[in-house]
Amino acid sequence: MKKLGVLVVCLSIVFMVSSFPAYAADPMKLKFGHIAPPFHGQSKGIDAFAEYVKDKTNGAIEIKTFPFGQLGSETSLTEQVQSGTLDMASITTAVLQNYVPEVAVVDLPFVFPSREAAYATLDDPEVQEKLFGFLPKKGFVGIGWTENEFRDITNSKREIRKPEDLKGLKIRVMKSPIYIDTFKALGASPTDLPFPEIYSALQNGTIDAQENPLLTSILIKATEITKFVTDTDHILTECVIIVTPELWDKLTPEQKQIFRDAAKTAIKVNREENAKLMTSLPKSGISVEQYCKENNVKVTTLTPEERQAFKDAMKSVWATYREKIGPDVFDFFIKKVDSHSGK
Repeated sequence: MKKLGVLVVCLSIVFMVSSFPAYAADPMKLKFGHIAPPFHGQSKGIDAFAEYVKDKTNGAIEIKTFPFGQLGSETSLTEQVQSGTLDMASITTAVLQNYVPEVAVVDLPFVFPSREAAYATLDDPEVQEKLFGFLPKKGFVGIGWTENEFRDITNSKREIRKPEDLKGLKIRVMKSPIYIDTFKALGASPTDLPFPEIYSALQNGTIDAQENPLLTSILIKATEITKFVTDTDHILTECVIIVTPELWDKLTPEQKQIFRDAAKTAIKVNREENAKLMTSLPKSGISVEQYCKENNVKVTTLTPEERQAFKDAMKSVWATYREKIGPDVFDFFIKKVDSHSGK
């Protein structure tokens, strides 16, 4: 009987303990830095990434996003992730190629014949596996994409319809070798001024032109000065979501898959929100097309033949970067683009 009484007491204690509410451990808190402004599709996609991870991990992982360069420039963000002082960032391939040369293949000028072909290529699991496979040895783990937009040319001098029209134009480009080489091949005089200096440089005549997505050019008011826009779509500004290996190694296989799925959500939201911005600009609510009409901005859309002339002018650039990137990666990527273009 005495043993029975002890057993009853023990069982009672177990029951009482098991009936107490379970309190989750403190969540893992992470930081995700990028340079897009909060209203941009890229920023909203990254916020969707954070929400997805929190939801699918039941709050075990919380990600705080830092837009608009709050944690530093893209170069700084890249180096912070590389050193392990920042958990995650979204970095343009234009900047990342300074650390991982192979990703420059995404920035080949005029490589994508259409948006559909670009998205199909970038979403191809084999393409991601190939390109992201070069990142770990440089201190990064790549898990997906975000993006700005296709880039166009705005200038204050003349309409641009053929490569020769760029000859002699002083144009601001991103600080990236392939961008500089691209515009040198087109006969322009490229300079890699910092992004915040574009408007004043256009205003005082330091530069005649700049290349950015038309949406960006409108938002930074470059189109107040550069009234000629050519819809070249010469490069699609893609960004890789990079994670520091120290964090990646801490995640369980299930959590790693959640991060990869979150990246798919991010790019989907990113692209959808970018499309919405083209039809409804911040503050004004008018479309990009309507803005250009109301502000006397002449937008030139290239014919297929005119666009091909620009692509033909890139042969020397492609040949140079085939060697820099590596023939294996270069040829693999071109074949993928051709395949997704129906060639």
